[in-house]
Amino acid sequence: MPRVLTTVRAFRAALRQRVDQLPAQQPLVSLVPTMGALHSGHAALLKAARASGDLLAASVFVNPLQFNDAEDYRHYPRQLEQDLELLAEHEVDLVFAPALEEMYPDYPQGPLVRVATGALGRRWEGKSRPGHFDGVATVVTKLFTIMAPPAPARLEAWFGAKDAEQVAVIRRMVADLHLPVGIRTVPTVRDENGLALSSRNQRLGPEDYDAALHLNRALSALAARAESGRALDVPGLRAELAQAKGLELDYLVVADPLSLEELRPGRGALGEDGVLRDPRGGNAASFSSEAGESGGILAAVRSEAPAALALIAARVGPVRLIDNMELRTPSDAPRSQPLPRD
Repeated sequence: MPRVLTTVRAFRAALRQRVDQLPAQQPLVSLVPTMGALHSGHAALLKAARASGDLLAASVFVNPLQFNDAEDYRHYPRQLEQDLELLAEHEVDLVFAPALEEMYPDYPQGPLVRVATGALGRRWEGKSRPGHFDGVATVVTKLFTIMAPPAPARLEAWFGAKDAEQVAVIRRMVADLHLPVGIRTVPTVRDENGLALSSRNQRLGPEDYDAALHLNRALSALAARAESGRALDVPGLRAELAQAKGLELDYLVVADPLSLEELRPGRGALGEDGVLRDPRGGNAASFSSEAGESGGILAAVRSEAPAALALIAARVGPVRLIDNMELRTPSDAPRSQPLPRD
């Protein structure tokens, strides 16, 4: 079993001891931050992180700052003993599993100082769940600080592509604040019917599950249209989803993969005819400038990013589900190489 630490002081001491024992001159610590209730999607993250780094650490903490729904926070699955079994299977070295009081001693009054994610954090999920991404950014910054190894060791953090909006916010935060952390991702893991794996899926009944499959179908339709050079017709898909039984659509949009701005016909990568085009085909510099990119980390990510992201969120039964899918043009074949380390 991995070594489980519940206080900041204990974790830092254990991390320092383990790093000192590593033979590499500049060892790489791979971090997988989680809220627990681990599933096969987390397993994919752990597998990739284990193969990448010299030491593997994970966190298990249900962060109240990113919940704007008290019921959702109260019912979020907590199953640390089961989680530890999966973490042990993937040879995790250290687990940071703090109590609420350890992370936020003054909660709910505190923390008084939090990370603000600006306009980026108020789009889509941020608009539907006010304060969500500020809460994510705050806890992730704390985890990066707590779990950072002593120099000359390096830190990289792994996130699932299913949470594409979260990844965009964290990448921007790391770039803007010059945090010495590499951000890595793994593709969304889906079940045999295409539903993206989520800890919240545990709460879906049989009818809810059937309704949830509409999310993947809509995204897959957009991906097929993009790859074949056809008009995306997002409004038509929204209309279809509005008729789906057991599903209440929040949003279905096609957005820039870094800025998360909605792509409208005639702007950016989406033509007047509704056909998606590769934004790197001649006007990449102006496109990056519009997105507020200044080169470096984000420019490297842009060079490997898809033309667009299709984002969807809906309430199904007792839970709210999100999903996304990369949209690539006929000339923009999927790349087999991983994104560059930040």
